[in-house]
Amino acid sequence: MKVRSAEKKGRTSMTKEEKKKYWKKSLKRDRYLIIMLIPVVIYYLVFCYFPMTGLWMAFTQYKIGSGFKGLFFSDFVGLKWFGQFFGSVYAWRLVRNTFLLSFYSLIFGFPIPILFAVAVTQLRSKKLQKSIQVSTYLPYFISTVVVCGMITNFLSPSGGIINQLLNKIGIESVNFLSLPEWFRPIYVISGSWQSFGFNSIIFVAAIMGISPDLYEAMRADGANKRQIIWHLILPGIRPTIIILLIMSLGNMMSVGFEKVYLLYNTAVYETADVIQTYVYRQGIQSNSYSYAAAVGLFNSVVNFTIVFLANRLSRKVTDTSIW
Repeated sequence: MKVRSAEKKGRTSMTKEEKKKYWKKSLKRDRYLIIMLIPVVIYYLVFCYFPMTGLWMAFTQYKIGSGFKGLFFSDFVGLKWFGQFFGSVYAWRLVRNTFLLSFYSLIFGFPIPILFAVAVTQLRSKKLQKSIQVSTYLPYFISTVVVCGMITNFLSPSGGIINQLLNKIGIESVNFLSLPEWFRPIYVISGSWQSFGFNSIIFVAAIMGISPDLYEAMRADGANKRQIIWHLILPGIRPTIIILLIMSLGNMMSVGFEKVYLLYNTAVYETADVIQTYVYRQGIQSNSYSYAAAVGLFNSVVNFTIVFLANRLSRKVTDTSIW
């Protein structure tokens, strides 16, 4: 920090010519790093920042076809579409379903990678440890379409392996994907199974970064494995847990559209219909682009508010935060 402040102080005392030479020298020295950074900058500009101009659509009467005026020349309607959404009979159901699916995924899915990482790192056999890790990583690389196909086949009322097991113990077949009360458990359980191995990589790396001297010191003091986990490993990875938790909270209102869309049907709309699928139906299928943009913008604002408040609370309570 002292070196940086000294450099900053030295730059402020430079003349214009000296500053020009300094920046030329810096650009020449770091030219390869800058070249490597250019594709990343272009990616974010094209796919993240430029599309944000489309948010203006949420405040206009945007049409395609007859009466088309373009994005920035369409009639301004203010908060009309937001009022229409909040006044619709679907608003509460959509917000509730989106929040509950994300909340259950967080409550049941977030601790599992932590517990798995702790358990794996306690294994003495390195070969067994690597075998278990690789086998749990693999489901993450299965496409969502394939996973949903597997779920549909396993839960099929005619010939599905789950219903075959139920029939063997005297229980009649159940059409799980047509019952609203089963959609959330299916979504959460399948999501946790698919992602917990891959999500544990960061926690395993954080545990491996704990100094071996601390382990030796605790063992010398007579600590057992439970005490080492509770008093060394978990406090050691606490900053990592907090940062990832804050980032997860930022997606509380963002449920995976593809998985919900592939699994849900009209029979389970009561618990399965979320903001993302509603935006798809309104924007793509019904051509209500401005209305869909308004609903999507509302969803993004809620996500930003949650992550902002979570980050602020974490900074006050634990001194750990993203910014």
